[in-house]
Amino acid sequence: MLKDMELLQFPDERLRRLSEPVENFDEELKLLSKEMLKIMYQSNGIGLAAPQINKTVRMIVLDVSEKRNEPMVFVNPRLEKVTGKVDSSEGCLSVPEIRATVERYKQIELCAQNIDGSEIRMKADELLSICIQHEIDHLDGKLFIDYVPNVKLQRLRKKIAKQKKLSSQKPQGTSVSIV
Repeated sequence: MLKDMELLQFPDERLRRLSEPVENFDEELKLLSKEMLKIMYQSNGIGLAAPQINKTVRMIVLDVSEKRNEPMVFVNPRLEKVTGKVDSSEGCLSVPEIRATVERYKQIELCAQNIDGSEIRMKADELLSICIQHEIDHLDGKLFIDYVPNVKLQRLRKKIAKQKKLSSQKPQGTSVSIV
């Protein structure tokens, strides 16, 4: 399960695959969750879904704590109850350097399993609620930019294409910044 891990970037079509429910809560799943947390922290993210690293299983990891020391792992997460609406300025590790405003639910009730398969039920609001919703979208093959109106999306696509072109033109090797 730990083979073929890479942080996928939009427009990679593998980000659009539906994830399969987890049935085996084994050591391999625990190793995957640890690796996902490691990638998330190294990338300065607050959440990561398995599909973002080319794994089509229903697992997300996140840490919205200020000190970055409260990791959470949710397996087979689903929203049970949602209330209210809130606008959220979001970014994504799979769509780097792009931010967009997305309408999310203000409060959610989450039902999931922990890494051992035990049931978790919790209420969440604010950043935790938004992060959970964002990551569950990845499990369903959705990206935050899918919520952006078409006109704005076209501008975002052009910006992404331009950034990819510029990054491919950068010389290889070590770069030094003089401040």
